[in-house]
Amino acid sequence: MNPPNLLSFLRILSVPFLIWLLLEEHATLALWLFIGAGVTDALDGFIAKRWQMESELGRYLDPIADKLLLLSGFITLTYLDLLPLWMTLLVVTRDVVIVGGALLFQVITGRLQIKPLWISKFNTVNQILLLGLVLLQASTQTMYGWLEPLLWLTALTTLFSGLSYFVTWGRIATQQEGMGHA
Repeated sequence: MNPPNLLSFLRILSVPFLIWLLLEEHATLALWLFIGAGVTDALDGFIAKRWQMESELGRYLDPIADKLLLLSGFITLTYLDLLPLWMTLLVVTRDVVIVGGALLFQVITGRLQIKPLWISKFNTVNQILLLGLVLLQASTQTMYGWLEPLLWLTALTTLFSGLSYFVTWGRIATQQEGMGHA
């Protein structure tokens, strides 16, 4: 296993610890673990590109690690009443739509294409910032006024990102069918 994949795997292993720290009310340690996971995410991508260590495994492992970390954070923070349920349902629904859409795309076109859209990358940044701010707020017991605007921005980018994948894949699948390749 190359270093970038090892870092992604460590991020996956951090998920149960993040959940445990949050449930045991160790918000400061959870925040540091979340920051550390973010650093490993940036580091694995940098190492993979810089030293040509990109791999097929890494193309799947990295986004899986990111999704597990984000979804577990959203679900746990909602369980602790630190995030509204509607936000977590929106995030989970978007991810189910994307996974379902990818599988349907595979069935229709015969090829799996998971290429992140720019709105999806922007959405991921917003989700990370939102979770980080909620963790910071829980850790410092300080209310931050920009939490609510960030919550609504994240909701909009989450919704728009999910719809963008749906439209993009639908357009490609329709073109494939029109060309007689499906």
